[in-house]
Parts: sequence; structure tokens; C-alpha cells
Amino acid sequence: MPDVVTMDKIVSLARRRGFVFPSSEIYGGLGSSYDYGHYGVLMKENVKTRWLEAMVRERDDIVALDSSIILHPSVWRASGHVAGFTDPLVDCRHCKLRFRADQLEEAQCGARPSKHPGETELCDLTEPRQFNLMFQTRIGALEETGLDAYLRPETAQGIFVNFKNVAQIARRKPPFGIAQLGKAFRNEITPGNFIFRTLEFEMMEMEYFVPPDSAEHWHRYWIDERLAWYRRFGIRESHLRVRAHESDELSHYSSATSDIEYLFPIGWSELEGIANRGDYDLTAHSEASGTRLEWVDSATGERYVPYVVEPAAGVNRSLLAFLVDSYDEEVVAERPRTVLRLHPEIAPVKAAILPLVPRDAEMSTRARNLYEELRRAMVAEYDDSGQIGRRYRRQDEIGTPFALTVDEQTVEDETVTIRDRDSLAQERIPIAGARSFVLDRLAQEWKTSKAD
Repeated sequence: MPDVVTMDKIVSLARRRGFVFPSSEIYGGLGSSYDYGHYGVLMKENVKTRWLEAMVRERDDIVALDSSIILHPSVWRASGHVAGFTDPLVDCRHCKLRFRADQLEEAQCGARPSKHPGETELCDLTEPRQFNLMFQTRIGALEETGLDAYLRPETAQGIFVNFKNVAQIARRKPPFGIAQLGKAFRNEITPGNFIFRTLEFEMMEMEYFVPPDSAEHWHRYWIDERLAWYRRFGIRESHLRVRAHESDELSHYSSATSDIEYLFPIGWSELEGIANRGDYDLTAHSEASGTRLEWVDSATGERYVPYVVEPAAGVNRSLLAFLVDSYDEEVVAERPRTVLRLHPEIAPVKAAILPLVPRDAEMSTRARNLYEELRRAMVAEYDDSGQIGRRYRRQDEIGTPFALTVDEQTVEDETVTIRDRDSLAQERIPIAGARSFVLDRLAQEWKTSKAD
């Protein structure tokens, strides 16, 4: 059965339910910039927390780092970003739009959107020019004496320049990793497809430092590990694949890169890249800084420059994949229902507490007390706005796994109805044991009910 999801439906739901808004909307918006509302923030934090747990908390060979967004400009010269972090661009003299020269077949002509740039007699394209993707800024109080600097386009270089610091205090030897979460910025000339590609985004990167002769083994290992992470949190197997880069598309630092791709409504697209960066980065920074970035075994005296295997994912793009994969539509009691079948650990809200008749003092008091109890253990929401059916639908679109309704029977016997988002099954449970019941259900193994 084909998916009913489209990018337009995801954009509409994200806006309607407060996941994502266009940035600076009251001023007409800013292309490919977005602000995250309440549920978007909560869901993003869940994605980041699950990644950090998998990378750091559940392992003893990876430590965490939070490096500066603005690094010394020499970092970007040594890494090759100043000279080589570019895209080939062409301008149309007629419509004044700019396009990537290597992606004209994916772009729309400014004069005739049904055509690609260069396909009509109106198009007058310039010769391709290289355009650096880094945002440039200045450090210093005075313009004339300031220092040219850049907003980081990736978080990896902050890890490499801290290799010596971390290696000295982490009490770990290769293979070991350094994980980092943080903002990155790229002056993308052809961003689009909602939050798939934006000017600023959060990255989840880990650099795994290994003995040179084991790099190929660890590259394969991390492809499997990262693929399993997406499956673990509900992404369907049929919508995931691994694609190895051809030799002509490898980055200058990479000897092998494979992308984990997801079947978005826009087609198969990169979700995460796993690269074997070799010793390129540590060697480049050693030569440029004069500081030897190498591993020295204090017991044997052996020294070498570790190779690096890098799994690099985007928070925004991962969030989009979880939204797309969980989106579902069905008809229940002759009424359409839209639901996000999110993994409970990814869902922004875990439980909603709904008084059946909000104006009833006994119901609302019990519902409010239950909410106060649950919110100490999980992200819960008190919802008393509108008819009960409408509130159920609202929580379904948020992706809330459980809804607990306080009704007339609650007043009589101190039980509540708990409703399962996916199966729509309902059962009565004691209100006194509701917290333990929900926590137990949240901890159970979960698998999406959508067809694979």
C-alpha cells in the first residue's frame, strides 16, 4: 500500500500543530530559515538525546565535546574549507536567479517553472563560477582592524583541533571517539524542501579515531550501527538504504563514504553520511599549527596519526524523516484521522490528560492532580480545550502515545480511561497507578504499525 504522505502534508501539519514555522514570517520570511515551535523543540531534543545516549551513555569508548561555533580562521584554511568548500553556480541574466550548475535538472526556470534553467529561449545563463558556502564574519570592535572569521559549516573541525586535549584526559586509547552536537551554517544557494536543507542546522557528528590498519573495519561497523539506530526508533526498513559514493563524488578528505538514505516524498536522499577520513584532518592541522596531533602509547612508545571514521547526521533532517515515516491517515468511525505514529521516545509529548467535562470541578481537579503527578516523570500535557473527540485528534497529530480521560466514572471509582494512539484500544486503570502504568508502557518494546 503506497504512503499517503507528501511534503505538502508534512509542512501543513508542522505549521498547524506548532512543530515548525517559517522564520521572520511577519516580514515576508527568509528563504530556507525556520523557527521551531513547542512540539518541534521537544521532538528535536528527543532526537538529540537518543543520539547522545547511543553514542556516549551506552558506550565507554566515546566522550562528548562542545566546541566553539567561531574558530580561528586558520582552522578553515588548514582544513581546506576556505579553498575548496565551494559549489559551481550560474546566474540567469533574464530572471536574475542563481542556480547550482551541477543541479540544473532539479531546478525550476524563473520565467517558466515547468522548465529547467537553460531549457527555454528566455534563459541566458552565465558560465559556472565557484561560490564558497561558508558565512563570513568579522571579529573585533573596529572594522578596519578586525579579523576575518567564519561560522562553522560543520562541527568536525572543532573535534580535530581538540584531539590532543581530549586524548590527554579521556583515559582512552584508539579506537575511541569524540561526539559533538551543535549548530552549523552553510550559505546554500539552492536550499529547499522544507527543513531538509537550510541555512543553519544542527549536526550530530562523531569522530572515531582508530589505528590506520583497522579503518576499513570500523567504517563498515559504523554504517551498520547507524543504520540500526534509525530502525531502533521506528524508521521502516523498506525506507532505508545504504549508498556508497562513487570515486568522483568523494570529498577531498575521504577514501570511502557511504550515505544512509531515506525515501522522502522528494525521493531517496541522504539522511546521514559515514566517511573514512583517513589521517587527512589531524595531519593537516599538525602541519598548519606546528602541534603534533598523534597518538603515543606510553607503554610501548608506539606513535601514529590515527585514522578517523565519521558518522555525521543532521538533527533537522532526522526529525523530518521521523515525521514523514510516522505520518498516517485512516478513517475511524466514518471520520478521517491523521496520526503521527512516532516512537514513544521520539514523540514530543508522552501522555495527555483530558477532563471529559472541563467545567466539572471534580473532574478537572482530579485531571489536574494527575497531570501534576505525570509531568514529574515525563513530558505530559493537560488539554481541556474543545470537544473530547477534537482533543483526541489534536493529540494524534502531535504523536502523543497515550491519552488519559477523566470522566464521570473517575469521580465514582477513581479510575481513568487510557487510550492507545496506535491501536485506539481503551481500558480502565486506577488513577493511583496511572503514572506507573504509563511509564511501564513507555518502556515496552515498540514497533510501528505502519506497513513496511
